[in-house]
Amino acid sequence: MVSFSNDSDILKYEPILFGELHLPQQVIATGTGGTVSGTTFTASEADFVSAQVSRGGVIYLQSTDGALDGAYEIISVDSATQLSVSVIRPDSALAGVAPPAGTDISYRISTFGPQANEIAFQLTEYFGISPGNPLSDIDAADILDTDVLKRASVFAVISTVYAMLASKAKDENFWRKSMYYQKLFARARERCRLSIDIGAEGVADITKIGASGQLVRD
Repeated sequence: MVSFSNDSDILKYEPILFGELHLPQQVIATGTGGTVSGTTFTASEADFVSAQVSRGGVIYLQSTDGALDGAYEIISVDSATQLSVSVIRPDSALAGVAPPAGTDISYRISTFGPQANEIAFQLTEYFGISPGNPLSDIDAADILDTDVLKRASVFAVISTVYAMLASKAKDENFWRKSMYYQKLFARARERCRLSIDIGAEGVADITKIGASGQLVRD
């Protein structure tokens, strides 16, 4: 499936969505007895590979002594029982920042991957490219820089999640959060300029502009 953002991107805006407001039905891995040493998290009874944990995910760690109690980004899946994790970084190209070391750690990995996939479909539909428009000759893989869609995707995912929470809890604050991020999403989408390479030459042939859905041939 196509996705323009990941869970770590969401963590930068709303860490609470991986804490007390996580979606129980979207927890893909959980357990106890983990250890953190540097940026290495180990859980001997885990199977992160089978659970389809991936780089860009988020893990919530909580130690019995209280030294650890928060969400961290997953830098890599090193084995079925070992992850590289980091304090959230401003840029994924930077080196990982180690959480506090600890033992006897409870962990939980939840994801908003299903929502991100749905938003990606909606965005490609809006811009008239595949998979949102299956008749288009342009595919999401033809976009030279999908980072321009990342912010729009993050805002839309967060808005969707808060709407889901509001429908269950009947909490007006959740609705207000949802509407706030929906407005941010609309603005971010309008500012998108998609450079598209239809000749597989690494050079933009056409540009799609979010504000009007306009297609411009370069």
